[in-house]
Amino acid sequence: MHKRINIHGLGLDEQGRCVHYHQNCDVVALKCARCQKYYACFSCHDAMEDHAFAATGAEEEYPVLCGNCQQLLTRSQYDQGSCLYCGIAFNPRCKLHKHIYFK
Repeated sequence: MHKRINIHGLGLDEQGRCVHYHQNCDVVALKCARCQKYYACFSCHDAMEDHAFAATGAEEEYPVLCGNCQQLLTRSQYDQGSCLYCGIAFNPRCKLHKHIYFK
């Protein structure tokens, strides 16, 4: 088994749901290009860091972390709508924030 990767955020549960997003399908953590940490959401990041969330570009191999199974995901794997490894569905409304998380 691989080492557990920390998900950062406010009021997190074991699968990385935060105070801002806490539906069953809110299990994705996104990587900030500036600090290289995985956050439950951009609002948590901006509340906890001294810089704004910076979107990852195409050069970032694994910009997404599944909070359910801790598997790192590529952007194309994330875009499939569910985790390739554990099958959990991701929140389809996250697409509304795509411009915040990805360049």
